[in-house]
Amino acid sequence: MFLRFSPRQMQVMTWWLAPETKDRYDAVICDGSVRSGKTLAMSISFLLWAMTTYDQKDLAICGKTAAGVRRNVIIPLLRAMSSVMECREQVSRGVLLVSWQGRQNRFHLFGGKDEGSAAYIQGMTLAGVLLDEAALMPRSFVEQALARCSVEGSRFWFNCNPEGPGHWFYQEWICRAEQRRALRLHFTMADNPSLSTAMRQRYERMYTGVFHRRYILGEWCASQGLVYPMFDPQRHLLPEENRRYVRYWISCDYGTANPMSMGLWGQWEGKYIRIAEYYYDSRAPENGGRQQTDEEYYEKLEQLAGGRLVERVIVDPSAASFIQCIRRHGRFPVAKAINEVVDGIRRVAGALGKGNLLFQRCCKDTVREFGQYVWDETAPGDRPRKEHDHAMDDIRYFVSTVMDRPGGVRF
Repeated sequence: MFLRFSPRQMQVMTWWLAPETKDRYDAVICDGSVRSGKTLAMSISFLLWAMTTYDQKDLAICGKTAAGVRRNVIIPLLRAMSSVMECREQVSRGVLLVSWQGRQNRFHLFGGKDEGSAAYIQGMTLAGVLLDEAALMPRSFVEQALARCSVEGSRFWFNCNPEGPGHWFYQEWICRAEQRRALRLHFTMADNPSLSTAMRQRYERMYTGVFHRRYILGEWCASQGLVYPMFDPQRHLLPEENRRYVRYWISCDYGTANPMSMGLWGQWEGKYIRIAEYYYDSRAPENGGRQQTDEEYYEKLEQLAGGRLVERVIVDPSAASFIQCIRRHGRFPVAKAINEVVDGIRRVAGALGKGNLLFQRCCKDTVREFGQYVWDETAPGDRPRKEHDHAMDDIRYFVSTVMDRPGGVRF
């Protein structure tokens, strides 16, 4: 089980019964840095509150995806509480049945990944809801979940890492916490007693710029400047050598009027290296405005691959004609890339911080774009400026579709 909890974690777990807070608040908000212990403390607290307060009621535990809820909330919760309560998970139904001291309640698992997700939770009557990663879910889903909580005494539980100060959750709940009768508890990694000093320092080294301020300091700060200030030529660029790569992929951001960018990747000693690239900008003076056809791009793809066994070509999902062209030739398996911009940028930043995403020095267009890819400070929310972003996009496709999945691409 656990040797101890931090004072902040204890505050989360007892706010609903502490004399100074139990009647004052209808909700609790835990926000702050990554790895700060807020998710586990909140989920234990939610379960204890529900099982102490209700019998034969329905409650909801929500995350960005149902799989994420199981991974981040349910599995750790079962490890922590199965020796105390009888917990029976019905995976096919997305329900966790919990029994304790003669009471039983049903905890329904929901994913709120897009605007259409609100339909899944409509019509339910809930006694409470826990929203993990609340800032990553659409406002429509969050508000629909809250509207379902009509049982007398129902309460809301929010957990999230910071985003930008213009984010709706920050404006509506963080800034208006007292008005909404919500107890806001801010976490840092120091609030997690299970995290060693060495691990804290490792996380602190992983991020710089806006991601350091958000994920390490736990600040709701605006994105500005370079998107990847953590890119360091001394650390991330390698000389061209014949390494013993065990796997190969190619990632592609398709363009006709806009530039076309393709990167050849190899896996070597647990790291992913951009070995070579092809970059074509029809508007460059030397190209005279000449746009290339899909067949011409396919020839360049063949040249980039050489004689290597390429596992997948990961392509911009909007490039339907080029995807069909690759399939028609029959040499390379092809897959549509995962194209979540801000989430993908987070993944690339994390990989750069860990040092397992590297580039050979010959990838000059990649190096150039790393120095030019900036946040759009005029746009609401987090949005990179739509220029100097083509190698950046194909790198993001690769990291999100290959590196972020255990064992590589799964289809």
